[in-house]
Amino acid sequence: MGDPKPRKVAIIGGGVIGGGWAARFLLNGFDVAVYDPAPQAPRQIGEVLDNARRALPAIYDRALPEEGLLRFCDTLEDAVSGAEWVQESVPERLELKHSVHAAIAAAAPENAVIGSSTSGFKPSELNSRGAGAIVAHPFNPVYLLPLVELVGAAGACARAADILQEIGMYPLIVRKEIDAHIADRLLEAIWRESLWLVKDGIASTKDIDEAIRMGFGLRFAQMGLFETYRIAGGEAGMKHFLAQFGPALAWPWTKLTDVPDYDDALVDLISGQSDVQSGDLPIRQLERRRDDNLVAILRALRVNGDAAGKVIGEHEKMFPLESMLEGLPVTARRRVPSTWTDYNGHMNETFYLEAGSKATDGFMELIGADSDYIAGGLSYFTVESHVRHLNEVHSGDMLTVTTQVLTGQGKKMHLFHRLHRGDGELAATVETLLLHMNLNTRATCLPELAVAQKLSGYAVEHAGLKAEGSGRFVGERKADIAPPPSVRAMSGEG
Repeated sequence: MGDPKPRKVAIIGGGVIGGGWAARFLLNGFDVAVYDPAPQAPRQIGEVLDNARRALPAIYDRALPEEGLLRFCDTLEDAVSGAEWVQESVPERLELKHSVHAAIAAAAPENAVIGSSTSGFKPSELNSRGAGAIVAHPFNPVYLLPLVELVGAAGACARAADILQEIGMYPLIVRKEIDAHIADRLLEAIWRESLWLVKDGIASTKDIDEAIRMGFGLRFAQMGLFETYRIAGGEAGMKHFLAQFGPALAWPWTKLTDVPDYDDALVDLISGQSDVQSGDLPIRQLERRRDDNLVAILRALRVNGDAAGKVIGEHEKMFPLESMLEGLPVTARRRVPSTWTDYNGHMNETFYLEAGSKATDGFMELIGADSDYIAGGLSYFTVESHVRHLNEVHSGDMLTVTTQVLTGQGKKMHLFHRLHRGDGELAATVETLLLHMNLNTRATCLPELAVAQKLSGYAVEHAGLKAEGSGRFVGERKADIAPPPSVRAMSGEG
């Protein structure tokens, strides 16, 4: 049958948003063609890609698909030819968008999704000349934040939603078209009020940012606005909250219907305060700090499957693990994020155990001790682990973990994980002993028959394989086995 034909996406406009779209599609296995006549476009997209390659893999516990091919095109027609998705991200000028959409419609495949990143224009305005586009409005950084607002024809939005879910995004279909859609209208309200607070000398730009990130911003990341206010109503819920705070809406607290003049004095005041707040840091450093924090927040949200964390977990299920390596099942495969490295520049010992833990979870799925099994009140608990550090692992390395069953009888499951770097070198081993538990009684018990049979089957299959380094204790040295050079260097030998 041969390999399937690569799927192609076209990006028209290679700024921050266009670059983010390119990165999101590219790192999820799509080939990407970019058209942007600006000479700086390849550099700008290259810098966005550098950030994306560093950040996006860090939110997953499995490896992303093999990266697609990126190509810069000399013409729009070349870029959109054969594309199943065309994303326009040119500046917010309606006449410019009309001319670009006309060119896209004339050259793109008939069934291609044509999306616009516009933050304000409605589909009826975009399509006043018959282009057939939908609004597909993302949020920066596009390669990390999952939300995309879809506005337009129902059929096109449905097809777009399916593709967006394939690349780990959350399509929010807006029920009626309206200027600025949903999220930007909410942001605009905060922005207007913030401008007045600065103009009237009540708060600085830093004060306002602190009010958001130290307070309600933390709540919004996990439960949004209405659920936050429902909790604020206590046991009586939302009705109590509305009764208590609803009348305050009539008080003259805000200036949401007024807009301060964007005169030179206000521009100078805001830009000056912003320079004091963070102007000493280069923009790329700010972007990476933002991305690292977003990765940590997104991974935290995964724990309970909340909000964006649920989107990531569901997307990750689409990534298949390689079946076998050196005769053993691959139970974990992921790229090492920068957050796993320490002051020495290599992977911190904490995360070797985490990698081993994820491999144990992967093996449990193989034998049927999966989430449904655990929900039924049965699982395996780790009682002892031993890690050997054999070679350095750095940020960006691909880590592939195989699992060998040393013992799989009765209540015991004794596993030996091998952690391989992308270059094939064995980086570490994690030996783990687990006992089968009843989660209700918190006592050991025998596994269900189907799980026990699969586990013992792997044990028999792996019985003839060597597991060099298993059964070791801390500090044990064998005279006939020389440690790898990196270990000798770290221990002062050589």
